[in-house]
Amino acid sequence: MSTLEEHIDLSVPVGTAWDCLHRAETYPRFLNGVREAHSEGQRRARLDVDAAGQEQGFEIEIVDREQENVMTWQTMSGPDLAGTFSLLPIDREHTRLQARFEYDPAAIRETFGGPQGFAQAVAIERGVRTDLERFKELVEGQGASA
Repeated sequence: MSTLEEHIDLSVPVGTAWDCLHRAETYPRFLNGVREAHSEGQRRARLDVDAAGQEQGFEIEIVDREQENVMTWQTMSGPDLAGTFSLLPIDREHTRLQARFEYDPAAIRETFGGPQGFAQAVAIERGVRTDLERFKELVEGQGASA
C-alpha cells in the first residue's frame, strides 16, 4: 500500500467542515470522478464513480472519532482504498483539514486506468490536492448548507 498525505487550511470553524464532510450528497461537488453519492445509514455511503470511462459503484464504510474530529473511511467493494480526514482547529474561525489516502497503485491503475509508476503517483497527488482545494471552495463559499 502507498500513502499520500496532504493538508489545506479552511476559513471556517471545525463544525462547519465536519458537517460538510459528512454529507455524502456533496461529494460529487469536490471529489473528482464521483458522479453521484448518497448515505446508506449512519456508517455507509455509496459512490458512483467514473472509473476508466465506465461507471462503477463503490460502497464505503465510515467510522467517526468525533471527540478527535477524525473521520476514517474504507471501501467495502471495488479497489482496496482507505483514508482519514482529521480536522484541527487553528482558531475559532479557521481549521486545518489533514487528509491521508492509502491505496494500492496496481489496484488504482487497474480500476481507473492511467499511466504507470511515478507519473501515476504524481497524478494521484494532484488529484487529491485538487479535491481538497474544491472542498475548500465549497465549504468556505456555502458553509454547512452546501
